[in-house]
Amino acid sequence: MAEAAPQHLALPSGLLELCALLGAPRDSLRGPDQVAQKRGGTHLPSLDPEVLSVFVPPFVSKEDSQTAGANCVTPNKSKRRSFRKKREKPKAEPGNGLLEGPRGPDSEDVCIPNGVDLLALPQLCFPGGVCVASEPKEDGVHFLVLTDVCGTRTHGVVAQFYRPLHDEHCFYNGQAHWEPSRLSGSMAGGFVPYAVCVVSRFPYYNAFRDCLSCLLTHLKSCKDFEVENHIKDFAAKLSLIPSPPPGPLHLDPPRSSLPGTKPCQPHARPRVRAACLSAFFLLPEMFVGKFTECLFCAETLIFITWTYNMKPLQVVFPSRADPESPVIDLDLHLPLLCFRPEKVLQILTCLLTEQRIVFFSSNWALLTLVTECFLVYLHPLQWKHTFVPILSGQMLDFVMAPTSFLMGCHLDHFEEVSKEADGLILINIDIGSITYSSDHMDVPDIPLLAAQTFIQRVQGLQLHHELDLTRLRASTDLNDGRACRRAWQQRLNAEIQQLSLHLLVSIFREVKNHLNYEHRVFNSEEFLKTRAPGDQQFYKQVLETYMFHSFLKARLNRSMDAFAQMDLNTQSEEDRTNGLFLSPRRPTVEKMASRKASSLHAARRRLVVSLPNLQDIAIPELPPRNSSLRKMDTADRQSGSTVLNVTPQATYTFKIPEIHFPLVAQCVQAYYSDFVNLLSKAMNCLAPDNSVLLARYLYLRGLVHLMQGQLLDALLDFQSLYKTDLRIFPADLVKRMVESMSGPECAQAERTPELRRLISEFLDQPGEAPKADDHVKNFELPRKHMQLDDFVQRVQESGIVKDASIISRLFDALTVGRQKLIDPETFKDLYTCWKKIEAEAQEVSLPAAVMECLDKNECVYKLSSSVKTSRGVGKLAMTQKRLLLLTEGTPGYVEICTFRNIEEVRSTTVAILFLRIPTLKIKMVSKKEVFEANLKTECDLWHLMVKEMWAGKKLADVHKDPQYIQQALTHVLLMDAVVSTLQSTSAIYAASKLSYFDKMKNEMPMAVPKTTAETLKHKINPSAGETFPQDVDVLLYTPGHLDPAEKVGDAHPKLWCALSEGKVIVFDASSWTIHQHCFRVGTSRLNCMAMVEQNQVWVGSEDSVIYIINIHSMSCNKQLSDHRTSVTGLVVQGGTAAPSQVYSCSVDGTVLAWDVSSLQVIRRFQPLNGGLSSIRLHRGCLWCCTGNSITVVTTNGSPCQELNTKKFFQEQSISFLGFQLVPEQEQLWVACAGYNDIYIWSLEDLARPPQRIHLPDCCKVNCMLRVKRQIWVGGTGLSQGKSKGKIYVINAERKEVEKELVAHTDTVKTLCSAEDRYVLSGSGREEGKIAIWNVE
Repeated sequence: MAEAAPQHLALPSGLLELCALLGAPRDSLRGPDQVAQKRGGTHLPSLDPEVLSVFVPPFVSKEDSQTAGANCVTPNKSKRRSFRKKREKPKAEPGNGLLEGPRGPDSEDVCIPNGVDLLALPQLCFPGGVCVASEPKEDGVHFLVLTDVCGTRTHGVVAQFYRPLHDEHCFYNGQAHWEPSRLSGSMAGGFVPYAVCVVSRFPYYNAFRDCLSCLLTHLKSCKDFEVENHIKDFAAKLSLIPSPPPGPLHLDPPRSSLPGTKPCQPHARPRVRAACLSAFFLLPEMFVGKFTECLFCAETLIFITWTYNMKPLQVVFPSRADPESPVIDLDLHLPLLCFRPEKVLQILTCLLTEQRIVFFSSNWALLTLVTECFLVYLHPLQWKHTFVPILSGQMLDFVMAPTSFLMGCHLDHFEEVSKEADGLILINIDIGSITYSSDHMDVPDIPLLAAQTFIQRVQGLQLHHELDLTRLRASTDLNDGRACRRAWQQRLNAEIQQLSLHLLVSIFREVKNHLNYEHRVFNSEEFLKTRAPGDQQFYKQVLETYMFHSFLKARLNRSMDAFAQMDLNTQSEEDRTNGLFLSPRRPTVEKMASRKASSLHAARRRLVVSLPNLQDIAIPELPPRNSSLRKMDTADRQSGSTVLNVTPQATYTFKIPEIHFPLVAQCVQAYYSDFVNLLSKAMNCLAPDNSVLLARYLYLRGLVHLMQGQLLDALLDFQSLYKTDLRIFPADLVKRMVESMSGPECAQAERTPELRRLISEFLDQPGEAPKADDHVKNFELPRKHMQLDDFVQRVQESGIVKDASIISRLFDALTVGRQKLIDPETFKDLYTCWKKIEAEAQEVSLPAAVMECLDKNECVYKLSSSVKTSRGVGKLAMTQKRLLLLTEGTPGYVEICTFRNIEEVRSTTVAILFLRIPTLKIKMVSKKEVFEANLKTECDLWHLMVKEMWAGKKLADVHKDPQYIQQALTHVLLMDAVVSTLQSTSAIYAASKLSYFDKMKNEMPMAVPKTTAETLKHKINPSAGETFPQDVDVLLYTPGHLDPAEKVGDAHPKLWCALSEGKVIVFDASSWTIHQHCFRVGTSRLNCMAMVEQNQVWVGSEDSVIYIINIHSMSCNKQLSDHRTSVTGLVVQGGTAAPSQVYSCSVDGTVLAWDVSSLQVIRRFQPLNGGLSSIRLHRGCLWCCTGNSITVVTTNGSPCQELNTKKFFQEQSISFLGFQLVPEQEQLWVACAGYNDIYIWSLEDLARPPQRIHLPDCCKVNCMLRVKRQIWVGGTGLSQGKSKGKIYVINAERKEVEKELVAHTDTVKTLCSAEDRYVLSGSGREEGKIAIWNVE
C-alpha cells in the first residue's frame, strides 16, 4: 500500500465539511417535568435542541472490525442553554479522524471545521423550536449560511423528520437503552423531531436537499439504533466523491446500491440527456469529493440509491461559470415569483446602497433561497457585510446591529422587529411587500432607463415550467421528468443571470470613463455630474458603499470578470470604434440623431461630460456615411428587450470505479488505484489534439495520487497540467506539496527533469511578497504648488490629458513669464474651464440637415459665439474634419472647408465704420472666394486653433498617421482652456506654446521622400492609452478563417504586437483597429511569436517561458517552462494549419522539439554552447544563428555544416545579427552587428566568400525579412542629416537596393509580413508606432 500523505500537508477538503444529527437530548425526553407538562396541558412539550452526533471526514477505518459507531462523536448531553448565553465550547483537537478506533461516546474529540459553531447550530436547525408532536408531521427542509470570524461562508442544508418515541427504546448515540419505567404512556405515543444537517463550503442547496430527501426515506423505516450508522455511511460516501475540475467532463458511475439494498438491474438504467448549459459529471452515491482545491466548475450528476428496489435518483451539483463566479444551485426565478419586477429593483437598490435589511417569511426555506438569489443577481458585486438569512427567536437582538446587514426572520416576528428597531428595510416574501421601520428613510430608485429595460426583459421570461411542459409528452419516468425540469431551470437561470448582469452594466458602464488606471484615481465628482438629475441620489449613496469600492478595485485592476465581459459583448460596433478612435464622452453625430429620436433619452440627457484623452487614439478613414443617421439599427433596438440564449456545450463521460464496504483503508486505497487506472486508460484513448479532456484527467489523477500519498506522481500530473491548462492548475496546493516534501522525495524529484523546474519555481519564490497597493483614490484638486512631475500626475488624474509630452507643453504654456511652478488656484481655474468647455460642447444641438451631411463619427469640439461672416451670420463649429457655419434665423449650415483643403489662414482686421474688427480669413485650395469671419476677441484664438488643425491634418495625410489629427485636437482644446484660465494679454501667447504641429510645419519640411509616401499605407499606435510610447518588440500577423463556432470578429485576420513588460495588443488587420486591449503574458520582454495551428499563438519570453495564447478567447492558459534561459526563437514544422512539431531555442544554445498536440518535449539537444539568437527550418534541417556562427543541424541535433565568422572576417569582434534563407536563389543572406552591409552566401557551398550589398546611409541593422523575391532590412539610417528608422528593400535577384524607406523617427526594431501583401514595421520607444507598407 502506498505511504500516507505527509501529516503536515493539509489535504484539500471535499464537498462535505460536516454532517450532524440534532434533536432533543435523552434527559429531556424522559424527564418528569416534561411528563407532568404533557399530562396537565393541551400542548406537547417544547424542548431545547442540541447536537447529538457529528460526522467529519475522513471516514477511513484501519481495521475491518471497526463498527459504525466508532466514528460518532457525542457532545455533552446536559441540557443546552440559549445560544445567546455564554457557554464553553466542546473541546476539539485537530487531526483526529472519526474512525480511528472505538471510543466511548463521551470521550472522542474531533476537529470541527471553521465557521461551524456547534453551540449555534441547534437553534439554526430548529429555528422554531423542538416540539414533540402527537401525530407525525411532514418532513421539512431549510437552508443555512454560516460565517466564521474571517468572513468565510459555509452553507448548510437541514432536513427535519419525526420518529415515534417507543416505550422500549430511547434513541440516543446509536445505542438502545431499556428504560420502560422512565416514560409515561402519553409520552411514549408522541413523535420526536430530529434534524440532519449537511455543511459544505459550496451552496449546493438543491443537490443536498435531494440527497437528504433520499436519506430521510431510509431513516424513517430503520430501527433506532441503526439511524446513526446510516447517517455515518451517508456522510462517508459524500466525502469520497471527487470534486471535478472545470470543463466538459462527465463521471459515469456504476449502478451500485447502498449496503443492504438491492442493486438496480442493468436494463432499468435510465438514459440521461446532456441538456445542461455546461458539462456535468455522472457520479454514484458513494463519491462526493475529497479533492476540492480548484473551484468546482463542472456540473456533476450523481445517481444515488437509498431505498430497497428504488431506481437511482439523479442529483446535480452544478458548476461555476468561471473561477470568480458563484456556484448556482438555486431556482433564480423564486424572487420573480414572490415580487413584482419593480419590487425586485427596489430590493436590489437596498442591497446596492447597503441598507439594514430583514426578510420575513412563514417558510424558513424561502428566507435563505430568496436572499441568496438576490446576492446572485448582484454578481460580480459582492455583499461583504453580515449575512444571516435565518434568525431563531432567541437571536432577534441581532437586528439591533448598527452596521449594514442582511438577515431573515419568521413572519411571526414581523411586528416585534418593526417596533423595536429603527432604520430597517422590512421585506415580506409571502405577500411581496417592502416597508420601512422609520418614516424618515428614503431609498432612491434605480436609474430609470436601466430599470425599464430590466422590467421589460423580466416580463419576457417564461417563469412557469408547466407552460413549457404543454408541448412535451408526459414523462413516465421520475428521473426523466426531473432532468427535463432541471434543463428548463438551467436555461431560465442563465437568462436571469444575463438580464441582472445587463442591469448592472447599464448602471455602471460609464464608471470606466472616469478612472485613471496609472494612478488608481476615480473622479466621482465628474461622474456624478454626468448622471441625470433623477439618478443623482442613487449614485451618491452607491458611491459611498464598500461594495462599490471593491467594484472600483476590480475595474482598476482590469479584471476580466463577468461585468467586463458583458460590457465588452454588449457594445455596438460603433461604440467599440468610438471608444478607440473618438471620444466616448462626446456625442457623435449618430448619437445626436438617436438622442433626438428618443424623447426619453433627450429628457434625461447628461448634464456634463468629460473629454477624451485624444492623443491616445487614432481616427480611421471613415466609411461612406449612412443615408440617414436618424434611422435606429433594428438589432440594437431589439437587443434591449431580449434575453441572451445560452447554447448547450458538448459533454463527455468517464465511468468511475466501484467502492466496496466496509470503509476500511484497504478498500479506499483499492478504489483510488482503480480510479488511477481508469483515468490512465482514458488518457491513452484520447485523440492527440483533445487537450481539454486531457487537462481534466490530469487534474483528477493528480488529486487521486495525492490522496494515495504518492506525492511525486501527483506532482508529475500537475506539471503536465501546468502546460496543458493553467486555468485549473492548483497553484496553492502544489506549493504546499513542494514545501511538505521530505529529503528523499526532494532528491528523487531532482533526478526527474520534468519536476525539477516546477519545484524550483515554488522554492525560489520569495517569502510573502508585499501586497500591491490597490487603494482607490478619489480625485482631489491640488493644495500646493506643483513642479512639472507633480503637474503631469495631477493632470493625468484629472482626466484632462494622459500624454506626458502634451502635459509638458501645457506646463510651459501656463508658466510663460513666471516661475516654473503651477499654483493650486491656476490648476483649479484650468480644471474648471476645461469642464465648462466640455459642458458647452455637450449641449450643442445640430439641425437635422447638418447631421445628414456629417460623418456619423464626427463630433463638434468647438463652437464660437454668433459672428458675422462672408457667408452670413451664425456660429463657427469645428469638428475633427472640417469647419462649419451654423446659420441663424432659418436653421441650416454652410460648410466652410475641410482642413485638408485649406491653403492659407490669416488673422487680420477689417474696418467697419470707425472700428477695426479682428477678422479670420481662410483661403481654400478649390475655391477662389476667401472666407472671412469677424470673430472680434475670439479671432486670435481661432487663428491658432485652425492653423493647428490644418497642420495636424497635413501631417496625418503625409505620414498616413491619423494620430496627428487627434493630437492636434488635444492641443486645440487645451489652447481654449489656457486662454480661459489666464484671461490676460499674454493668454494668446501662452496658448501658442501648444501650437506644436504648426511650428513643426514651419520649421521643417512637411514632405516625406516620394518613395516612402508611395509605399506607406497607414500607421497605427499600439501605445494608445499609455502615458509614454513603448518599444514594439515583436509583430506577428495571423490570417483569418471562418469557423461557425466563432464570433464574426474572431474570423478576421489579426496583428499581434508585443510591447514592453509582457504586454500584448491585438489589432483587427481588416480595419487596423484594436481587437483586444492590452493583456499580459508574464512581465518580461517578449522575443518571438509564432502561430501554431489556427487557434494558438506561441510567445517566447526573456523569462524562459513559452506562453500559449488562445486566439478565440484571447487568454493565456498554457505555459511551457522547459527552457532554462531566455527563449529567442520559434519555428513551426508542417505549416500553421496542421503543424506536427514546434522547435524553440534559448540563449544558452538549447533547442527543444515540441509535440503540438501533447505539448511534450520529444527531443532536446544543444548544438551550440551559447548565444543562440534565432533558428530557421529549411529542407528538414535547423539553421541556428549565434554570435560568431550559423550552424546547420538535423532535427535530431546532429551537426551538418557550419558558417563561421573567423573564416571570412578579420575582425575578431564581428557577430552575426540575423539571417534569411532564399530557397529560390539557393542563397543565405546575413546581417552583421555594426556593419552597414548585407552578406550573401551560396547554399551550395558555404565555404566560398560571400557577396556583399552595401546599405547607403545605414548606421545599424536590427532585423531582416524575406517577402516574395525581396529582402526587407530594418534598422537605423540617416535621412536629411538626421537619424531615422529606415527600411531597405533589396531585390533578391538583382541584389540591389530598390527602395530606401524613411519609416519611423526611431529605429526599426521588428518586421513581419501580412500574406506577402503588406510588410509591417515596429519602431523603438521614441515613436512606438507600427507602419504598414505595400509590397510590390
